Amino acid sequence: MFSEDSAAEGSILIKSIIMYSSSPLAFHIVCDHDAQQYLERRLRLLTHPQHNISVQFYRIPHESMVARIQREGALHTDHSAGVPGLMKLFIHEILPPSVERAIFVDTDAFFIADPTQLWDRFDAFKPGAAVSMPYHPDQYAPEWHHANRICSCVMLLDLKRLRELRLMDSAFYREQSLGRAPIPNGPPALAPPAFEAMYGPPVPDGDSDAGRRKYDGVKLGDQGYWWAIVSHRQDVFEPLSFDWEVSSCLMDMYSTGLGKDDAAEEEEVRHQVHVEDTLERGRAILPKMLHFNCLHGARYYEWPKWTDPSDGLAQRWGPAVQYHAGFKWLWLNNPSSNASLTIHTVDDVKFADELLAQTASHA
Repeated sequence: MFSEDSAAEGSILIKSIIMYSSSPLAFHIVCDHDAQQYLERRLRLLTHPQHNISVQFYRIPHESMVARIQREGALHTDHSAGVPGLMKLFIHEILPPSVERAIFVDTDAFFIADPTQLWDRFDAFKPGAAVSMPYHPDQYAPEWHHANRICSCVMLLDLKRLRELRLMDSAFYREQSLGRAPIPNGPPALAPPAFEAMYGPPVPDGDSDAGRRKYDGVKLGDQGYWWAIVSHRQDVFEPLSFDWEVSSCLMDMYSTGLGKDDAAEEEEVRHQVHVEDTLERGRAILPKMLHFNCLHGARYYEWPKWTDPSDGLAQRWGPAVQYHAGFKWLWLNNPSSNASLTIHTVDDVKFADELLAQTASHA
């Protein structure tokens, strides 16, 4: 989260996780100063949480993010998320090795069911799998290299496995030595062959004055790179149920929504859209997380059409947005609970490739 607007959305996500979770929670939040301040003001209202909650803020200077992208060699984005958005490719390097698994969720989403159910999906991973996200084989967009066939808005990441695979490349890995000591041996980075298989070899970056190169034609920010990775290495990919990605962008929320509480499964299936040629065909989508992307404006819950009685999205999901945005943090307290909230900050985070280089230089 790299703005107060991002934190305002993300706070609803965090709030929903706390509301519905049946388990202790650990949040790892990569952010800037403004976002941390916004979130801490709300988190400090939790004096008696239902379960123990650990919050770790990771503060990464913008120049450090840019430097890590440059060390990879050819990453480039024209997406509105900019440089911070590409950090989704480096979560395994930002979080410490003690964090072996993590769930990433975009800030413009929130849960309406127990997130423990999503965490339990790790136990269903096939051997060797490292990442799980929604998969939409029916989507067609050659101008995006069909990167809309996945959504990196929600990802289950086996960070330990991604570290073992050495997901992303670095100049530190490519060098035989730093002139002081050799870099410890490791596998070749997984991503470069995947990127070249989809986008071809890097080409000169016409937007750069430093002679940099880039993979050409990558769209949708980090999602374009994730699509190349999971397309090239299907052995590390596990499709995630649409239950966890009921999205307003492209998917039209699968045409499901609040109302008629006694609807049968057959009726739900009959009215669904964007599922016919997917793994979800023939079953009812059971919404557990809502994702309100592609709603223009700084904060999705302030979208002007939420108050338009003729808008279909507002009719089906407006009350859910209003409820979760307006639910007071204070109400999350359970006075009889002995659980606690702990908050820590890691300043000036170092990426794993930097730490490896430092270790080698002192060997």
